[in-house]
Amino acid sequence: MRVTLERSNLLKSLNHVHRVVERRNTIPILSNVLLSATDASLQLKATDLDLEVTESTAATVEQGGATTVPAHLLYDIVRKLPDGAEVMLKVDESGNSMTVMSGRSSFRLQCLPQADFPELSAGTFTHVFRLPSDHLKGLIEKTQFAISTEETRYYLNGIYFHTHEDGGKLTLRSVATDGHRLARADVEAPSGSEGMPGIIIPRKTVSELQKLVDAPDVQVTTELSDTKIRFTIGSVILTSKLIDGTFPDYQRVIPTGNDKQLVIDRQAFAQAVDRVSTISSERGRAVKLSISSGQVTLTVNNPDSGSATEEIVADYDADPIEIGFNAKYLLDVAAQLSGGEARFMLADAGSPTLIHDTSDAHALYVLMPMRV
Repeated sequence: MRVTLERSNLLKSLNHVHRVVERRNTIPILSNVLLSATDASLQLKATDLDLEVTESTAATVEQGGATTVPAHLLYDIVRKLPDGAEVMLKVDESGNSMTVMSGRSSFRLQCLPQADFPELSAGTFTHVFRLPSDHLKGLIEKTQFAISTEETRYYLNGIYFHTHEDGGKLTLRSVATDGHRLARADVEAPSGSEGMPGIIIPRKTVSELQKLVDAPDVQVTTELSDTKIRFTIGSVILTSKLIDGTFPDYQRVIPTGNDKQLVIDRQAFAQAVDRVSTISSERGRAVKLSISSGQVTLTVNNPDSGSATEEIVADYDADPIEIGFNAKYLLDVAAQLSGGEARFMLADAGSPTLIHDTSDAHALYVLMPMRV
């Protein structure tokens, strides 16, 4: 194999694929990226056996072929080459090593045979649909923060995607929860998603996908099988296993009878929470909200270091209520809201609270209270 290509093209492609490769691997081939040169392109592929990313980039191919080299090492080499440089990749006759040449720099990397590189077979895709990248980005970003990191409840370690009929309209919905908070977002269901099964996309896949859907005005082709999902975004193909589990009935934890409405300036509220929580210990970051007509008083008590209070103006005319929330969870939700105001729908100090985005009717958040 002998290939020449722009450093910027190679770096961009390596940036997309090398993140999938775990730093520590018991299986040596999984530390490598598969390079395949054909016609006028170089294809790069990396996998961790659960997730696979493939990307093709333009290249001058003098001699076709394929090999695998350490992914992070190649990425670091290319990253440190000067802007505008050309890079030549050349595999020796024995196939045991590859030389990376650019200007006066030359690196020799150990290769492992292409035949050893695992293939993530996707099976038969039953549903195919196209979704604007900003729609997919919204579904991910509005819910990702609520994904559970608790490995014992593995079925919560991802985002649940499914179609939902709402007022005669079919929507594509994303839901994530860790048992303390829940986030839900909807977009109009794309053609082809009708009848799709509910699927749980793993946390690592969600994280990689989020980095790939940054470009606006791109259509993302999504393909589904019983156990896998595949996204095609421009020249990048991401294939992932799905979490084999049943997502809980999240509708049961969304309260319907909360009748106390609190409307508050989102930014002022977030800044106040951030300020008073400075004094709290990491262990129990509880902020008490004392809500009465026209105002909210935020209080944090820490037996070790003292206390903090702050008052902010609010639109509230129901019975006074005192309720506590985890400060980090409040800040996480506030960061997702796009409107100038946040609308809280409360019931009592021990019941879940609904938080609405005043400028996005398709997003909904639920927070469980804390004892304070």
